[in-house]
Amino acid sequence: MTDSQRILTPADIHEAGLADWAAQDATLVARFATGDFATGLELVNRIGASAEDANHHPDLTLTYPEVAVTLTSHDVGGVTSRDIDLAQLISGHAADLGVDAASGE
Repeated sequence: MTDSQRILTPADIHEAGLADWAAQDATLVARFATGDFATGLELVNRIGASAEDANHHPDLTLTYPEVAVTLTSHDVGGVTSRDIDLAQLISGHAADLGVDAASGE
């Protein structure tokens, strides 16, 4: 998965082993059960820093009990290796904060 412009197949996405994430249409989606606003804000700040570093920006929704994240490569209209890489970083940030993925994806 080195071509960052190639849209990944469902098999490619599955092979990435993103336990916290679900493929949905041309996106990857995840919800992280932060339990409180302050933890959610910290997770959003960490995601934001990683997104800036990667120059690849997710859609985020911060609410009191959770953070919802949607990743897609808008320039090519689907999920690419850039999304996989950022999803892995985001899951790592959540784990570092002791935050689990919410059920029901």
